[in-house]
Amino acid sequence: MLNSLFLVLWFFLPVGIANGTPVIAKYLPFLKNLNYPLDCYKTFRGIRILGDHKTWRGLITGVLMAIITVGVQQQIYFYSAGLREVLNFDFNSINPVIYGLLAGIGALLGDAVKSFFKRRTNIKPGSTWFPFDQIDYIIGGIVFLLPYFRLSVWEYLLTFIVWFGLHLITTYLGFLLKFRDKPI
Repeated sequence: MLNSLFLVLWFFLPVGIANGTPVIAKYLPFLKNLNYPLDCYKTFRGIRILGDHKTWRGLITGVLMAIITVGVQQQIYFYSAGLREVLNFDFNSINPVIYGLLAGIGALLGDAVKSFFKRRTNIKPGSTWFPFDQIDYIIGGIVFLLPYFRLSVWEYLLTFIVWFGLHLITTYLGFLLKFRDKPI
């Protein structure tokens, strides 16, 4: 059980980092030029496709941070015999760029797909849509990483439970630190 818990924390960390990065990236002044909507202001049936909160800045920084996260994880794995034993997986066989791209794009595309449906149901950008705001990146991350490696059904279920809970906790911490306007 403990090994499975550590496994889902370790392997899904790049997805979680990618999902959280856009919230912080919007506060970095040198990235202001990338604050352009992914949907390029296009509409579908008279409604914006994604809205202003899904930007190129968020996509680029999220994917980049996922790649960096995998690179750092790979170095930690390489120098830690204990970690190699616990994970019981050859993390050196993973290409950090491919894994990071899949993790980052999966997380942020999952979020974008949810935003598309959120616009269709007339929920305003930035408004809470529980539980979809908490699971969109998990579904996207799993779908995009599935061709790269497989977990057991139990590990996928544990991934949902753990990362759903972590999302609630980190969102609340982001609210306390003034990175977010709402606690959930």
